[in-house]
Amino acid sequence: MKKVIIVTGASRGIGRAIAEELSRDNIVVANYNKSYDMAKSLSETSENIDIFKADVSNRMEVKSLVNYVLDKYGKVDVLVNNAGIAQEKLFQDITDDDWDNVIKSNLYSVFCTIQEVVPNMISNKSGCIINISSCYSVYGGPFAVAYSASKAGIDGITKSLAKELAPSHIRVNSIAPGAINTDMNAGLTSNDIEELNSEIPLGRLGEGADIARCVRWLVKDNYTTGQIISVDGGWTV
Repeated sequence: MKKVIIVTGASRGIGRAIAEELSRDNIVVANYNKSYDMAKSLSETSENIDIFKADVSNRMEVKSLVNYVLDKYGKVDVLVNNAGIAQEKLFQDITDDDWDNVIKSNLYSVFCTIQEVVPNMISNKSGCIINISSCYSVYGGPFAVAYSASKAGIDGITKSLAKELAPSHIRVNSIAPGAINTDMNAGLTSNDIEELNSEIPLGRLGEGADIARCVRWLVKDNYTTGQIISVDGGWTV
């Protein structure tokens, strides 16, 4: 029986790879906000991919997304919280608006989407929540204080909710990617990439598919919960 899976921020990058991977044998509702053309092209790759526009940092739009899924498919088996933004800025130059934008996009969105899907999962006594965090959540990153803080918050949500929701057979985990070859890193020069590769034991940047395969494993697993899983080629060992 096909699972019904919501993937936020699915029009490009890691989210797109996750949606493509999971749609092979599941129904995937691929959330997007601004990138309609990318989302449309994603939906054309599989009859199992449905797309829905929502700003997941907005409570009412999250409600619309979840209600759409429940009305059409009757349940939410898996939530993959992938949507988020990056920000590189010297700490003392971060404004209140900068901070609020990153925290709301990266952290509040996770709180909000989980809160909206959990009642259905509790009712079904089954569920899987996968949050896409970052290696910066543990190790931090220069010029990325707001981003690192938001991702650390995601890991805190993951560990706390794993304990709270376990009696309802709902598993909650985070995946912490390292340097991944996506649009987020498109500004890296060839020298930057060469230097990064020299720091990564496996000698290369990761691909979205590397993260997607880990997501697939967590969807199929039934005993792993409360974990922060690094998928980074050994970068943070």
